[in-house]
Amino acid sequence: MTDQPDLPQGEARSERQQASSVVVHLHEYRGKDQDQLPITFHRRELDLILRVYGRMVGDGEWRDYAMDHLRDRAVFSVFKRSGEAPLFRIEKNPKLAAKQGAYSVVNTHGTILKRGHDLQQVLKIFDKMLKLIKT
Repeated sequence: MTDQPDLPQGEARSERQQASSVVVHLHEYRGKDQDQLPITFHRRELDLILRVYGRMVGDGEWRDYAMDHLRDRAVFSVFKRSGEAPLFRIEKNPKLAAKQGAYSVVNTHGTILKRGHDLQQVLKIFDKMLKLIKT
């Protein structure tokens, strides 16, 4: 008994060894897979976002959310009702980190309401949301 697999009928051991003797360097292999991974929110980022989300749900402003992890950005969308378009999108785009900032808040129409390098500062826009008060 050996630990080598059985060969198909008619195939010699030397042919099989030549086909599988290709050397793959791990740093090259890992480099290719890094491009394939989606952008995600880190735990601390999600904690900040979910605090704001929880407060707004408690106020009755938001009711549902969705997270998308794409190749170029991560998106946290909030909804008033789940069947509608998102009220706001909190986006993380690392390609813009050196320029305008990786984090942004976008409204339903696609207008960027706030952008910056610090997520906590960007999320402060939800502290200033004005409400219509009927008297």
